[in-house]
Amino acid sequence: MGAFAVPASGERCHVKPSIVWFRDDLRVKDHPALRAAVDDGAAVALYVLDEESPGIRPHGGAAKWWLHHSLAALREELGALGIPLLLRRGPAEDVVRETATAIGAGALFWNRRYGEAERTVDAGIKAWGREAGLHVESFQASLLHEPWEVTTKTGGQYKVFTPFWRTLSAQEFREPLAEPAKGHGYTGELPAYDELDSWHLLPVKPDWSGGLAEAWTPGPRAAHRRLAEFVDGGLADYKDGRDRPDRDGSSGLSPHLRWGELSPFEVWHALGSRRSQSAAVFASELGWREFCWHQHFHNPRLATANLRTEFDRFPWAWPDPAGHGSVDEELRAWQQGLTGFPLVDAGQRQLWHMGWMHNRVRMVAASFLVKNLGIHWQLGEQWFWDTLVDADPASNPANWQWVAGSGADASPFFRIFNPEAQRTKFDPQGKYIARWIPEFGTPGYPDEIVDLKATRQDALEAYKGLKEQL
Repeated sequence: MGAFAVPASGERCHVKPSIVWFRDDLRVKDHPALRAAVDDGAAVALYVLDEESPGIRPHGGAAKWWLHHSLAALREELGALGIPLLLRRGPAEDVVRETATAIGAGALFWNRRYGEAERTVDAGIKAWGREAGLHVESFQASLLHEPWEVTTKTGGQYKVFTPFWRTLSAQEFREPLAEPAKGHGYTGELPAYDELDSWHLLPVKPDWSGGLAEAWTPGPRAAHRRLAEFVDGGLADYKDGRDRPDRDGSSGLSPHLRWGELSPFEVWHALGSRRSQSAAVFASELGWREFCWHQHFHNPRLATANLRTEFDRFPWAWPDPAGHGSVDEELRAWQQGLTGFPLVDAGQRQLWHMGWMHNRVRMVAASFLVKNLGIHWQLGEQWFWDTLVDADPASNPANWQWVAGSGADASPFFRIFNPEAQRTKFDPQGKYIARWIPEFGTPGYPDEIVDLKATRQDALEAYKGLKEQL
């Protein structure tokens, strides 16, 4: 039992409430912080929409849509357990202190975050809580590993994926925790809290979210259903199917993992004893998620600074401040799916419609932006951050740096995806193109905005010049 456990008599009048602070872990199963609060006997759930604390990156538009619906689903699941969910907006350090003080909390629990700004906020709250006499405790729940515990033989961070994953995957990962028992929620008076609709997370005038609603059902129940369907069906062909945008070969789990509607422990153990090549490939994708967070923990400026600092001198293009230059036109064409290269354009239209892009196409679209158009990877990262429902603070910038050649264990810069060759190989019958670009092959489809051969040569010359400076 926790420090404030329910007395044997069942009387709870003297039990102080315990706050469980939800963040990117919007679930009730395999939630160590929630279990700790329930064990203390009078759990109160709190979610803080913090867009004000220093260094906290505000969510993009598609992510806000997902967050709204995920919080609504979480509120329902917590309600079934008898646990109230308080929603508050503002700097987390202020809001958590105010809420704990207002309800006379005796304990505060959360699952850890790994971004530098988030860890700074959490450390401040932990210090305040303990000075105020609260029991404050945090737990590992969002990653299979603690980034500071998995190190090279010399005690440093891993910069290459294969040895990182070899080390991490050899470990034993704990079994997922069951959903906590009902009847241990706080039933006393609650302080003022926000209504979810008052946060205006959903788009209006225009409401562009129709495609998102068609494609996704946020929430833990839908997440577990999708996981079960994938493991029982799609996993068998994942090794080859994951590269085919014309097929339903992806797991579709990335947004559920990003928002913590599933834990990585649940996904790992759902694979069970499967030892097929497809299962190993899928497990390694979990590994890449871990590797991205490993990078982000050790390099807090992952979204704004090249990990390989020599790329600071690479002549990537930036838009004109007035917004009228050729770079601006090419960037808009890329964003809107009007480049004249159908695989790139189909991906961007899929992204806008459903807040998600097939991973193979993400690589092609990213390579086209940074190498054929010569535009800085940060602009692509920012566009994906605003339009992806699975926009992840670590995976999004890490993967952009991988494509750009500036990141850890990155794709060599001279590896330039040819969008036409990729289309022929991975969409051989044109089904993906036909779905997202119905006007392809008609006079209504735009001409190619650049010459692939010439821009490839330009990129290689720029990289050669970079190496000559070293």
